[in-house]
Amino acid sequence: MPIATPDQFKQMLDSAQNSNYAYPAINCTSILTLNAAMKGFTESKSDGIIQFSTGAGQFASGLANKDAAYGCIVLAEAAHILAQQYDVLIAMNTDHCPPNNAETFLKPLIQATAERRGRGQTNLFQNHMLDASNLSLNDNMALSQEYLHMCAEQEIVLEVEAGVVGGEEDGAHGTENTPEEKLYTTSADMLSVYEALHKIGRFTFAATFGNVHGHYKPGAVKLRPKILKQGQAAVTEKYGSEAEMDLVFHGGSGSLPEEIRETLAYGVVKMNVDTDTQYAFTRPIVDHVMTNYEGVLKVDGEIGNKKIYDPRSYLKKAEEGMSERVSIACSDLLSEGKTLFGQV
Repeated sequence: MPIATPDQFKQMLDSAQNSNYAYPAINCTSILTLNAAMKGFTESKSDGIIQFSTGAGQFASGLANKDAAYGCIVLAEAAHILAQQYDVLIAMNTDHCPPNNAETFLKPLIQATAERRGRGQTNLFQNHMLDASNLSLNDNMALSQEYLHMCAEQEIVLEVEAGVVGGEEDGAHGTENTPEEKLYTTSADMLSVYEALHKIGRFTFAATFGNVHGHYKPGAVKLRPKILKQGQAAVTEKYGSEAEMDLVFHGGSGSLPEEIRETLAYGVVKMNVDTDTQYAFTRPIVDHVMTNYEGVLKVDGEIGNKKIYDPRSYLKKAEEGMSERVSIACSDLLSEGKTLFGQV
């Protein structure tokens, strides 16, 4: 079954860490975007990660409901069924969950996995993200420890963050007045994260090194990937090479390919991709509408063209556009051709 089991997901992380590549983590909001991500992974022969934000969950549950956890369960269950058509491994993840949403978002999703496991099924999710980076590091780690205990009981990996990723992405954002030093996780912070969590269960760590959510022209975002190298060195010098952490790159849109690939040598095994795939999905729709204006609309009392305003006519193009961008992400992260499907 292409949705990775907990053990397969851990082997995916190990493989990426040991071979210096990373998985694109594609934010999805619908069946269309799920299929686009899976098609892109498959055409690249790359395993990958699909993730949902609280905003995606609210959207999927319906405008009248806006129930983030329920919507994510709907999307995840759909992903488990759709993934059976593809021949790569896919892991399910949730994106930024702030502390004030953890009780109503993460806990129901962890419980949904527990219920699935009780029925003899695989995990609904293999990975959840608790983003308590708006708290002090001590408070962040205390809350992260609580949720890592819950996740570990269900063989779920927990993603945590320390430091602030600038910009805004689907409700997750740093403030405009964030001091510059907060955009860069220190080696001491990385050591503290490892010491707080490593005995509880498996975790991934979104360390910050100047990365910013949203889209910017190449060179506009001042990344300092060496921060990751220095932090990993601080951890491994004290605890040995086995302590090297699985790192996550947030806010990668607009980053230069050489900057992205430099982070792979420092332990990045996952990079979130959302802004670029949103644009790749929307761009073909805009082109369709602008070049078929009189067919999409019933202009001046005319009847339009049903084949042109049928949503499938432009949503197929949107799905293809997003799928192509997912394949580019696989190439950028060197995961292309490295699927473990059928091997683990």
